[in-house]
Amino acid sequence: MLTTNNIRRRFDRLCTPYNDPMALVIFLRSINVGGYRTFRPSILAIQLKDYGVVNIGAAGTFVVRRPISKMRLCSELLRNLPFEAEVMTCTGQELIAAASANPFDDELLRSEIVRFVSVLAKPPQVPASIPIRIPEKGKWLVKVLAVHNRFLFGIYRREMKAISALGKLDKLFGVSVTTRNWNTVRAILKLLEKS
Repeated sequence: MLTTNNIRRRFDRLCTPYNDPMALVIFLRSINVGGYRTFRPSILAIQLKDYGVVNIGAAGTFVVRRPISKMRLCSELLRNLPFEAEVMTCTGQELIAAASANPFDDELLRSEIVRFVSVLAKPPQVPASIPIRIPEKGKWLVKVLAVHNRFLFGIYRREMKAISALGKLDKLFGVSVTTRNWNTVRAILKLLEKS
C-alpha cells in the first residue's frame, strides 16, 4: 500500500529533485534495454495526460508540460509503473542551458559514431578532466566531450562493446547515470520550444 511516508521514501531514493514550476523532463533509468524491465512508455503518458505528459521515444523519456509538485509527480509515476525504476528529472530550462553550449560543434558527424547525452542523478562527486576516453588506452569506445552540471555530452562507436563502456560512467562519476541519443534530446528541445 502506498502511504504518504512510503511515497516520500521511494521518492527520496528514486527521484532527483526539482523546484522549478516550468516544463519538466523525466528520464527513467534502465528501461526497455535488452528485454529487461519492459513496458510501453506511450501508455504511461496516456495515464498521466492530465499533467500534460508527452512521451519521447521508447527509453522512458517524458516532458511534463503542466505544473505539478515533485511529490505528486513521483507518486503518480511510481503508482503507474509496472516495476520500481530510478527517475531523474530536470527542468526544461536546465536542459536548454546545457545543450546551448553546442558541445558537438567540433565533432565531425560520421555514420559509425553516435552522439549522446547522459543525465546524472546529481552533480558529479568527482570533477572529471575532459575529454574522457573509455577505455583510456587503445581504441576508444566512448568519449565524454563536455560536462554541464548534471549533463554529460559525448560520442560512442556503433559497437556492442560501447554499451558496457557507457555503463562505466556511473562508477566514473560516482552517481547514477542514464543515457539518451542526441536525436532524442533534440526532440525534447523542440517540444520545449513549443511549450
